[in-house]
This record gives sequence, structure tokens and C-alpha cells, in this order.
Amino acid sequence: MDKYTIITDAGRGLFAERLTVLYDKVRDYLQAEQAQQRQLSYTKVFLSDISNQEEELRRSPLMTDYIGTAAYTIIQQSPIGGAKIGVLLKTSDEPDAFIMHSLRLTDDEVMNFGSYMQTIMLFDKYLAILQEQGLSLKDHCVRTWIYVRDIDTNYDGVVKARNDVFRQHGLTIDTHFIASTGIGGRSMGKNVCVAIDFLTAPGIRPDDLLYLKALDHLNPTHEYGVAFERGARVALPGKYQYFISGTASINNHGEVINVGDVTRQADRLLENIGALLADGGATMSDVRYFIIYLRDLADAAAIDDYMQQHYPDVPYIITHAKVCRPAWLVEMECIAEKSRE
Repeated sequence: MDKYTIITDAGRGLFAERLTVLYDKVRDYLQAEQAQQRQLSYTKVFLSDISNQEEELRRSPLMTDYIGTAAYTIIQQSPIGGAKIGVLLKTSDEPDAFIMHSLRLTDDEVMNFGSYMQTIMLFDKYLAILQEQGLSLKDHCVRTWIYVRDIDTNYDGVVKARNDVFRQHGLTIDTHFIASTGIGGRSMGKNVCVAIDFLTAPGIRPDDLLYLKALDHLNPTHEYGVAFERGARVALPGKYQYFISGTASINNHGEVINVGDVTRQADRLLENIGALLADGGATMSDVRYFIIYLRDLADAAAIDDYMQQHYPDVPYIITHAKVCRPAWLVEMECIAEKSRE
């Protein structure tokens, strides 16, 4: 099985000092993992201020010695609790079945383009990569993360662009979409408003994928004009891996449940995640980590207390990242794994 952990540094001081502290924590963790025959296969980096931090991170020993030795992605989604940086680390004792393509635009590329064209440009970059490898969007992309700066303004353009790309490549309500999280987040560049991570499985076959619906809890996403799967189960040698999309407090009519109450919203969204996992024969005990997105920093303590009470043994990180609907106060995504019988 793969193993996941989340490491942050919430100490005071300059970013460089926090990088040094985090370096020691990551080094010690990866050395212990290496003793168990597990190697680093992926890192997700959460920054509090990407404009002032990314270049320094890229020059640091943390990047050159560890993060940069495997696949990684960097995004501004401030870790809650005063941390300037947090990392999600995936280690494994087997070759990774997936390839992460973390695609970004520059200010020179985007010119005056808005979120629609920026989303099209990022998909075009990814489609060119797939074509070079003899792969396709429909058959080999299993997960995306779409980060949208000022999501209340820019999300509609992202949705329209994704819908247009999917139609062009045969992803419809009669075939399937792709598991995804569309969430507030920022990459480098003052005019860049969209960034996307794509997860590709080159060796996958159509019958290796099961799309998770939980229609007694959640409505199909196309009913409110968006194109993504609530979750996907991937059959791999010896195990199933589950990718649960960003999930919120919603019912099977597409209505927001528990408006204004972040704790009750957490209850409902986790019930929804459990229902999605059950569609694929898994349970909440198979979850390996949570990423938690909060619209309002003031809700952090309540959600941290909730997770400590209900999921004390599952790694999680709480970030400040606006969800695509203002009434959703909290959203979560996760990965789960289960042995194949």
C-alpha cells in the first residue's frame, strides 16, 4: 500500500527558517520510510504566499534534496494555524501507476485572457502531452485539481471551458467525466487565474475504472451545469484506489444542506464521502488522508476539533481556500485504498 503523511511548520520566524525546520522533519520522515523500503513518489506543497515564497522554496535544500526528486505540485492555499508551508507526502514500496502533470501558465502566456481561455490553454498543454504518449483524455486521465484565483468571479469561465473540452473529446453524460476538485487557489503570475493538476494512468483500461455516484445522497453534477465525477475507483494490481472529488454538504437534489453551520456541513459532506466509498466497496476506515478547504478562517478551530474527535488517526490538512458556492463553508477531498480480495 501507499502511505501518506502531512507535515507543516507553524513556528514563528522567516520563511527561510521555517523551510529549515520543515527540511529536518521531511528528512527524518523519509529516512524512516526508506528503512521500510518506501520511497517518495509525490509531494503536494501548500504555501501561504506563493508570490513571495515559491522561488525561495525552489532554491532551498528541501526542494533539491527531497521534493524535487519526485513528482510535485505547488499551490497557494494557506495552511491553517499560522503555518507558511505544509506538505502532503506520498511514499510507496512499488512503482507508481500514476503520473502527475502540474501545469501552469505565465503572465506572458495569458496576456489579457480570462478564466475561460486560460482553462482551454491548460487543457491544450495536457492534451499535447497525452498525444505524444499515445494516450487520451477520455481513457487515461483519472483525476484533476483545478485551482481558481478569485473563484467567485472566475469559476464560471472554468466550468464553461471544461464542458467545451469534454464535449470535444467524448466525455458526456452518456460516457463519463473525470473526478475533480475545483477550488480557490493561486499560482505564480499576477494575471494568472487558473492552474490545473492532471493525474494520468498510462496503463489503465476502461474496465479498471468505476465511477462512484451515491445517488441516494448526491445528484449528478451535470444537473447544475458542471462536468465532473463525484469519485472514481481505480483497479490496480493487488488493490483498489479511490479518488473522491471535492465534496460538500449537498443532497440528492443539488441543494446545500445546513446553511450557515460549518460543523453540520462537515457531518453531511463526510456522510456523502462515506456513501461514495460504499459505491465502490470501501468504507471510511480505508481513507488515507483528507484535504479540507475552508471559506472562512474563523471556522478553523471548529473543524480542527471536529476532525480530532472523529478522525484522529487520519492525516489531514486544513487550508484557507474558497469553495465554488458561497453557501458551502467547508469542502473535503480524500484518497482511500483497499486491498483487492
